[in-house]
Amino acid sequence: MTKVKIINDPVFGFINIPKGLLYDVLTHPVLQRLSRIRQLGLSSFVYPGAQHTRLQHSVGAYYLMCEAVGSLRAKGVAVTDDEAEAVEAAILMHDVGHGPFSHVLENTLVHGISHEDISLLLMEKMNADLDGRLDLAIRIYRDEYDKRFLHQLVSSQLDMDRLDYLRRDSFFTGVTEGNIGSARIIKMLNVLDDHLVVEKKGIYSIENFLTARRLMYWQVYLHKTSVAAEKMLINVLSRASWLAAQGEDLFCSPALRYFLYDRITGDTFREHPDCLDTFVQLDDNDIWCALKVWASHPDVILSTLAEGLVNRRLFKVKIEADPFSDDYIRQLTRDIARSLGIPVADAARYMLTHTTLQKDMYSATDDKIEILYPDGTVCDIAEASDMLNVSLLERKVRKHILCHYRL
Repeated sequence: MTKVKIINDPVFGFINIPKGLLYDVLTHPVLQRLSRIRQLGLSSFVYPGAQHTRLQHSVGAYYLMCEAVGSLRAKGVAVTDDEAEAVEAAILMHDVGHGPFSHVLENTLVHGISHEDISLLLMEKMNADLDGRLDLAIRIYRDEYDKRFLHQLVSSQLDMDRLDYLRRDSFFTGVTEGNIGSARIIKMLNVLDDHLVVEKKGIYSIENFLTARRLMYWQVYLHKTSVAAEKMLINVLSRASWLAAQGEDLFCSPALRYFLYDRITGDTFREHPDCLDTFVQLDDNDIWCALKVWASHPDVILSTLAEGLVNRRLFKVKIEADPFSDDYIRQLTRDIARSLGIPVADAARYMLTHTTLQKDMYSATDDKIEILYPDGTVCDIAEASDMLNVSLLERKVRKHILCHYRL
């Protein structure tokens, strides 16, 4: 009898991790690092319960993957034991390339490489440590395996990643609109012509899933306060990087110093093994520790931004349907510069940011969600739905957001 590791998950209950490859993946330092990175970054400024980690999310996505594989097998879809283990390992590892506070690092301390690319590099590193036992998992993740529906379970518009993070983020934030029927959706999955489809009986669950996703994006992921906090974090790291380039000796952990004092690019990751090793040592704690010390730094810009994040004195946020006028932004920038006693150029660069946020519910140009009818025909959800028409599903909601230092 195979021994298992039992995890008591607050969302799905008891989750079994069998001893062997999957247990070795779970306990690998690369994956354990995710226990030190929050799933929702700075969203806890808005939702205090949003303290869950990317490791919790990865384990939850693994649980859903096991459920999906079992459901497909029960319907006669051929999935071997090796394939099942590989796709479950792939979903466990899918987030390993995330840096502290998710996408913040990609915009500041790391250049020219995405977290997906870093994930693949780390998977290869784990594969080397595990004597090549992750070969199949990596092929599935890269969409290089002949059973493409396995990749769709890992990465598509209806993958186990999304099914978990919507339910989990809804649970921990208390935003009940995101509580999708993941079990029902999984039971309605099937495979036709090597493509993942949803049986017609599941169409209303998919409609709820798409609606919930849209609500969660605007209520949680793109909440104006979370956006303001993220912009402040990006700006404080940009200022710290600029000061480092001027020769300022800033307090930071060895891992943060590595990325702060040198320009780290995709080539650095690929050509210098120590870069990947150092990245594994970098997590949310490095950033928070630095921010607490930087809050009393003599540089006004660095200390103002850092202190604001530590003590929740965040940028003021304004949202409009139309772009903000250039004259208004120029006057506001001058007022901020005068208030802080800093150059106007620095005020524009660090203490004010304006951006456009947009999101749609569903994109038919991506990996489609297709509905399978009893006669064997399939239809895109945008056409099959009798509640959500094509224009509503695909319409991009656009908001202009201005975040600035509070005067």
